[in-house]
Amino acid sequence: MNDDLKKIFNKANDKFLLSTKKMIYDDVSERCLCSELKTFLQEQLNNTIYKDYHIDNEYNRNCGHIKTTINGDMKEIVIQCDLIIHSRGENELQDNLIALEMKKSYQSEESKNKDRDRLCALTKGKHDRDTYSYDGKTFPRQVCGYRLGIYYEINKDEKSILIEYYANGRLIERYAKKIDNAGNKRIIY
Repeated sequence: MNDDLKKIFNKANDKFLLSTKKMIYDDVSERCLCSELKTFLQEQLNNTIYKDYHIDNEYNRNCGHIKTTINGDMKEIVIQCDLIIHSRGENELQDNLIALEMKKSYQSEESKNKDRDRLCALTKGKHDRDTYSYDGKTFPRQVCGYRLGIYYEINKDEKSILIEYYANGRLIERYAKKIDNAGNKRIIY
């Protein structure tokens, strides 16, 4: 079901890695790297049925209020994803496509796991209309319904990236690849 979005992401990611590996090895910020990745994602989206979707870094359209989501323990989690692909509320049937969280490998496991938990929550379906209400006029307080969540971890020392895909509230695929071998498929998992 999400193979089309994974293909779009993988093509963009391969071009991103070839173009920005020096930036990665220089350990530039996640925000800077996400901005670069956004360019390659837009290029890929332009040739698909998703060409009218927007790619935003740390986007918040909720009148200055930080949006949240509900995790598996029914606890509220703050949302401020590194990168999202969405319709900015223009497509009520499928507003949210991809949520991406980028991390450096040296960051804490607690921080990494918070991002993973957020991706699980964001990719849950819109089954609970009381929690995830959207009437086309009022922005929802909680957000879900992303078709694909991507956890993206950069290890500059090993010159590799770890990619985890999330859908329907759970991890569905995990692999790593060498940065210098962009375009080649998975090396582990």
